[in-house]
Amino acid sequence: MSSWSRFKRSLRALFGGLIEKTEDPEMILNQTIREMRDRVPELNNSVAQVMATERLLAKSKERLEGQVLDLDSKIKASIKLGRDDIATAYIGQLQQAQLDLSKTGQQLQHAEMASKQALKARDNYMLQMQQRTAEAMQLINQSKQAKLQEQLAQTMETFQLGDDASTFGEMRDKIDRRSAAAEAKMQLGAASVDSQMHEIEREALDMQLQDKLLEYKQNMGLLPGSTTKQQGALPAASEDQGRAS
Repeated sequence: MSSWSRFKRSLRALFGGLIEKTEDPEMILNQTIREMRDRVPELNNSVAQVMATERLLAKSKERLEGQVLDLDSKIKASIKLGRDDIATAYIGQLQQAQLDLSKTGQQLQHAEMASKQALKARDNYMLQMQQRTAEAMQLINQSKQAKLQEQLAQTMETFQLGDDASTFGEMRDKIDRRSAAAEAKMQLGAASVDSQMHEIEREALDMQLQDKLLEYKQNMGLLPGSTTKQQGALPAASEDQGRAS
């Protein structure tokens, strides 16, 4: 291999690598989709022109058919009137009209076929564009996923698990100590409340007992100014006997 060939190969390898690095698959695919969509109006315009030619030929054929019928009627009328000279002139016009009608009919057939082919080509292009667009969107999503995976890989390469692990351990111990202290305070608070409730209940019970004791003493007449139930009942009995006598 000559030195020049090797030099050209080196240049292709160098610039090819640079171009490949600067190429963004997502940008290129989006640009391709835009270009395909931009061709649609131009394609529709071409199809419309072909169909317009077909419509013009169809109208021209219809006009020539009417002209042939009109000339045929005039020829017959001229013969009936004995005007062979006029009939001969009309026959010449009729032949030209028939020739034009034949050519126009052939052109119309070609135009109809061209219109069908143009419509079919347009429909095939639209279908292909939809398929390519769907494929491009799938590739773009894959490219985005690949970028994300590359970023995660780079992050994992620079991620120091040991340092962060020790930090997590310290924070975990600190949180555990705070949780334990909070639970202990809650238990102490609950115990204090329970003890106060027991004291209040004992005090209430003592008060009830004292009230009951005073009630007994009062009923037994052991307290100043109190009388027993029996002493209160005797006068009532004596009073009932006096009334009976």
